[in-house]
Amino acid sequence: MTVDDFRTLALSLPMAIEKPHFDHASFRVDAPRGKTIATMLESEATANIFLSVEEQEMLIAAEPSIFSKVPNKWGDKGATTIALNKADETTALSALKMSWRHAAPAKLQDLLE
Repeated sequence: MTVDDFRTLALSLPMAIEKPHFDHASFRVDAPRGKTIATMLESEATANIFLSVEEQEMLIAAEPSIFSKVPNKWGDKGATTIALNKADETTALSALKMSWRHAAPAKLQDLLE
C-alpha cells in the first residue's frame, strides 16, 4: 500500500476530511466533536490510528510486521502505527474502520457499513 492508497481509503470513510497536523497529514471526522481517525507521515510511509488497547493488542498479535504500538504515552492508550508498505487494502481499511468508530460521534455510527 502506498501513502496515496492510504489517503484514498481514509477519505472513503463517512464524513472524513484531510487536514494538516504539524508535519503529518491527518484524517478526521468532519462533525461536531469529530476526532482524528489517523495521521500519516508520508516520508516514512507510516500511519497512526487510534484504537482501544484491546484492539491494538489484537492487531499487533495478528500482524506484527504491519502493526506496532506508538512508542510513547499515546501508544499505551491504543495509538497504533501501520507500516503502509507491508499492509494491503483489506487490512488497512479494517483498521481504519476501527479507528473511525472511536472518532465519530454516536449519531454517525450507523454511516459505517
